[in-house]
Amino acid sequence: MKKFYSLLALALTVVLLLAGCQQDAATTHGKNSSAKKIVIAEPVHLIAYLPLYAAIDKGYFKDQGLQVEVTTATGGGHVTSVISGDAWGNIGGPESNQMANSGNKDPIVSIVNVVNRANVYLMASKKLTLSDHSKKGLAAFMKGKTIAAGRYGGSPNLLTRYLLMNLGLHPDKDVKLEEPADAAAVVSLVSGGKADIANGAEPQINDGLKKGAWSEPFYGFPSMGDYAYSVISVKQSTIKNDPKTVQKFVNALLKGLQLVNENKTAALDILKKEFPTTSDESLKASLDRAYKDHLWSKDGFISKEAVAKPMDVVRKTGVYKKGYQYNKLVNMSFVRKSSAQ
Repeated sequence: MKKFYSLLALALTVVLLLAGCQQDAATTHGKNSSAKKIVIAEPVHLIAYLPLYAAIDKGYFKDQGLQVEVTTATGGGHVTSVISGDAWGNIGGPESNQMANSGNKDPIVSIVNVVNRANVYLMASKKLTLSDHSKKGLAAFMKGKTIAAGRYGGSPNLLTRYLLMNLGLHPDKDVKLEEPADAAAVVSLVSGGKADIANGAEPQINDGLKKGAWSEPFYGFPSMGDYAYSVISVKQSTIKNDPKTVQKFVNALLKGLQLVNENKTAALDILKKEFPTTSDESLKASLDRAYKDHLWSKDGFISKEAVAKPMDVVRKTGVYKKGYQYNKLVNMSFVRKSSAQ
């Protein structure tokens, strides 16, 4: 009997030692089972968010001990899901966060830049042709048209309204705005003859081109220059209570930005995984447009000037007029620390 218990004890010891070795090995490779799970909410699945997808695909987050998942929350849900705690962070515009922060004791703060251009384009039905690209010509072309502008309050909608106002047109009188919550619906609105013009981004642009809904964009908002269009943001309490995780996230995301900006072949391969039903030709065309328009941030930094532009859009369109403080809306300490390493 003593021999039996001795053998049993020896066997248990071996099992525990093996388990310990396996755990150490997993930890060493940054793939341990105790990796902190993080959910990032996106308003729509876009090619523009490629640096985030790349950081997941290449294991940059895993290397930091993080398990990052992305969930699509339409209709402004990418912001409310952070407020409710259903998501750790979101990717979207800082102006949306600012509007949600009004009266919020635990405000949402932006920690790293991703898309540093206003990633919205205007496309017209193939039945229409813009011949005069001057301000006067553009105003005449858009006046009286039905425009699939996307959800009211969303960045594509607000940018469209902003342009109309700059052209001297009234968004609610001189044109008719269709405002579906689903960004993908703009393609069917134009192809079905219910809209003359639509706004959108990739992959919607090439989807519409492929289906014959519209021609190449006749106007691109990336022409506005540096514009904090899509940034990663988290609660202020997250920054205060768990700065190490925030730093790890930023470290990995910056590597994703670097990969996408420097390696077009790898970027295309990741896009194929994220958008498996989209043709290689369309994905390549989408990437070419992104690189041509300098879509992605080079260093993750969110400048004061880049934030001022979307805030001016919401102010001029009347959606939000209470103002903001850059230092409360943006925290660049994690980007600076990562860059200094």
